[in-house]
Amino acid sequence: MQRPPPEDFLLKETKPHLGGGKISGDKLTSTYDLVEQMQYLYVRVVKAKELPSKDVTGSCDPYVEVKLGNYKGTTRHFEKKTNPEWSQVFAFSKDRIQASVLEVTVKDKDVVKDDFIGRVWFDLNEVPKRVPPDSPLAPQWYRLEDRKGDKAKGELMLAVWMGTQADEAFPEAWHSDAATVSGTDALANIRSKVYLSPKLWYLRVNVIEAQDLQPSDKGRFPEVYVKAILGNQTLRTRISQSRSINPMWNEDLMFVAAEPFEEPLILSVEDRVAPNKEELLGKCVIPLQMMDRRLDHKPVNTRWFNIEKHVVIMEGDKKKEIKFSSRIHMRVCLEGGYHVLDESTHYSSDLRPTAKQLWKSNIGVLEVGILNASGLMPMKTSNGRGTTDAYCVAKYGQKWVRTRTIIDSFAPRWNEQYTWEVFDPCTVITIGVFDNCHLHGGGDKPGGQRDSKIGKVRIRLSTLETDRVYTHSYPLLVLHPTGVKKMGEIQLAVRFTCSSLLNMMHMYSNPLLPKMHYIHPLTVSQLDSLRHQATQIVSMRLSRAEPPLRKEVVEYMLDVGSHMWSMRRSKANFFRIMGVLSGLIAVGKWFDQICNWKNPITTVLIHILFIILVMYPELILPTIFLYLFLIGVWYYRWRPRHPPHMDTRLSHADSAHPDELDEEFDTFPTTRPSDIVRMRYDRLRSIAGRIQTVVGDLATQGERLQSLLSWRDPRATALFVLFCLITAIVLYVTPFQVVALLSGIYVLRHPRFRHKLPSVPLNFFRRLPARTDCML
Repeated sequence: MQRPPPEDFLLKETKPHLGGGKISGDKLTSTYDLVEQMQYLYVRVVKAKELPSKDVTGSCDPYVEVKLGNYKGTTRHFEKKTNPEWSQVFAFSKDRIQASVLEVTVKDKDVVKDDFIGRVWFDLNEVPKRVPPDSPLAPQWYRLEDRKGDKAKGELMLAVWMGTQADEAFPEAWHSDAATVSGTDALANIRSKVYLSPKLWYLRVNVIEAQDLQPSDKGRFPEVYVKAILGNQTLRTRISQSRSINPMWNEDLMFVAAEPFEEPLILSVEDRVAPNKEELLGKCVIPLQMMDRRLDHKPVNTRWFNIEKHVVIMEGDKKKEIKFSSRIHMRVCLEGGYHVLDESTHYSSDLRPTAKQLWKSNIGVLEVGILNASGLMPMKTSNGRGTTDAYCVAKYGQKWVRTRTIIDSFAPRWNEQYTWEVFDPCTVITIGVFDNCHLHGGGDKPGGQRDSKIGKVRIRLSTLETDRVYTHSYPLLVLHPTGVKKMGEIQLAVRFTCSSLLNMMHMYSNPLLPKMHYIHPLTVSQLDSLRHQATQIVSMRLSRAEPPLRKEVVEYMLDVGSHMWSMRRSKANFFRIMGVLSGLIAVGKWFDQICNWKNPITTVLIHILFIILVMYPELILPTIFLYLFLIGVWYYRWRPRHPPHMDTRLSHADSAHPDELDEEFDTFPTTRPSDIVRMRYDRLRSIAGRIQTVVGDLATQGERLQSLLSWRDPRATALFVLFCLITAIVLYVTPFQVVALLSGIYVLRHPRFRHKLPSVPLNFFRRLPARTDCML
């Protein structure tokens, strides 16, 4: 039996002061009810008019300086403009306010020293409060004063109010926390943002045949294949078995394409004239915008595409271009009935098909409050001391969110709340914490720094009770070559609200993936390759956003490289299987004790039960289901009360040998010097990686079986317990012979009566939670 994980690595329940304490019954009523309220002083600088010029040239380059105690923020400046418009917002955290007066100064930008134009004063005790959903405070004109307090020339339009992070101005405001950051790009890098994953499609290219090819050497049988290129994806068919100028293939090639479709599909027909030499017989370029979009299993119409080859020949001193044109017969379509997998299937956050027409209505809403972190480790050195500029990224479905970066703090407070629509309860939200290394431009240069990972948390929605607010502090655990390390803790508030309990219960009988995955399934190798391409496309597109969501961040959130060989993971999966089988082993030992009369009273009772069941066989099945029902009800008292979290003992992260960790963090292929060792070592890791995945899948199935009665997924266990009760009653009143006959006929039914989609019990079983969410 494994030892429990250290107390430091455990989940801790917290009691934060959510929503400013406005509690109504069990639900909180304020706009940001899953985070602690943070008070801010907002200053909206809109515009100025009739500003005087302090320059001998008569021009004015105005900007505004907003000063509150030691904190000072400035707007951009305009050149030679006496009526500038800034429309910038400044936010000062009330916790850090050490002054009683707000000073807003208009200055004239100069090379040597900026000239003073005028200023406006505000007493903080007189600043009005604004509570959303109240309309924004209207800005007003204020007459500028000189240093003596007399009226100066010019007016400034301002709005000043006290508000919270629920204010619409909060995301785009300049924060007093950013006072140490300079540059517009750096400021953009610290603001909170919402990103959307690109819409991904599977592109199916069914290459059927080609006609009238013209190889240069007509005295040999051509060895023709088709090469297809989409962006950085390249696939090729096998060499046609019909060695002629009219080859046939009838082969499928699958790609991942993302909207907007930027790259065309490039097809080239090539003849292998020698082992390392190919001759191009023709090429065609197909824009994806003109492709058919398939939503079901019905085949799309085939089309003939012209493939062209341009040949330049010399006729005397003149060049003459000849264009050969052949044809290729294909069926090309964008598959809208599949879900493009860009995450690991064990913790997917979205299972909907690509085509929006096939989406069903949402079943609920997921709300997450990212409150704060504590005890973060210093991630980099600045001015000779350790520092951390932390931000969070949360990913669920197609929506990614990024909190603002808190500068130079080991206990940052974000208090930001985000909402997602939920279409399937058997999905996982991932929340990662990172250190921002791009505030001073160093990370944007070639060879610059990458954002460091501090840790992540995964929460499976089906393990949450509906309408309950979960407030917990999660340990941020990261595996290093030296072992597992706690990088700090993150405090979250999570609520899963269900709009229709009936619709959600019905989801448990539906297939996990869209039906095209079962009617025309993709092979395991295809899925692995396509997932790799999908993650590359998502990371590339999000890194091109402004501000970018970095490639290293996206890959960490999507668990890129999680299928690589690891001795630690393989051992963990083996012990997971042993944990599943331990119940059967315990039953075997107990039965052995019965046979050996270790407890005579129990043995006599088992004999009596055995005789009753032999005499009345119709009681066997209802007794079993009634027994399962009673066990399920009994276990309800010990149901898990907290969401799952990373388990170092389960992952064998705290007991891994240094050499095993060195192997896990080794590059692929290995960096070992000997060529022979490298070849054998890589082969071993590749095979062992597949074995590791299979063992993990077996463990997942066993853990799902265990979760039937564990109340890990409260709705699934409730359904199963209710099913057991109803089944027990039905079997009590139905003759056993009838049940046996109907069961046998159903199992042995003709294939004509079998459906291609998985059965309801199988769908229910596949939706049960396993412990993969807790794997590190």
